[in-house]
Amino acid sequence: MYMDCWRLSSVWPTCGQPYAGSMRWDDVFADLQAEFDAALRSEDEAEIAELARAEMASTVLADRCRARRGHELTVRVRDGSDRTGIILESNRAWLLIGAGERRVLVPMSAVVLAWPLGGEVAPEPGAVELRMGLGRALRALAQTGSEVAVRTLAGDHRGRLARVGADHCDLVTPQALITVAWAGLMSVESH
Repeated sequence: MYMDCWRLSSVWPTCGQPYAGSMRWDDVFADLQAEFDAALRSEDEAEIAELARAEMASTVLADRCRARRGHELTVRVRDGSDRTGIILESNRAWLLIGAGERRVLVPMSAVVLAWPLGGEVAPEPGAVELRMGLGRALRALAQTGSEVAVRTLAGDHRGRLARVGADHCDLVTPQALITVAWAGLMSVESH
């Protein structure tokens, strides 16, 4: 009896004493139900907040950028320069930004700042999207034979992409064939 009274004391402080006052039993149980509902709402709100924190903790920048597809975005890359335009395509490896006829492919590994992102997050990418890495995007660009402007940490170069390896690409310029390591690649621009 003592233990049961102890458990109920938070919801019915007069446990073990005769019920005083003119309140009817229905009112007592209605009060108890209201307290129970309030406690459930409080637990639900806490659980929702915890789930939101956990989801944000697992979110990568690329997914937030993907959520902005079709909207204007500015990204600052590692050399301190900015790329601004409408996000045309995006995945976890790269962004394709459009401004008029200009297209700029930016490796996500080069992005250090992005704005405005807001709170949206794109859903998890599918299996096909996960396979659409930087190499695949550069190979598609190389197949067009278009002249590109390649911006790197070591300077800018114009030419045509010739070959694309696992971590580098060859660029045929009027002066020479140069090999660009992806680690130094800031963007590839075409018109």
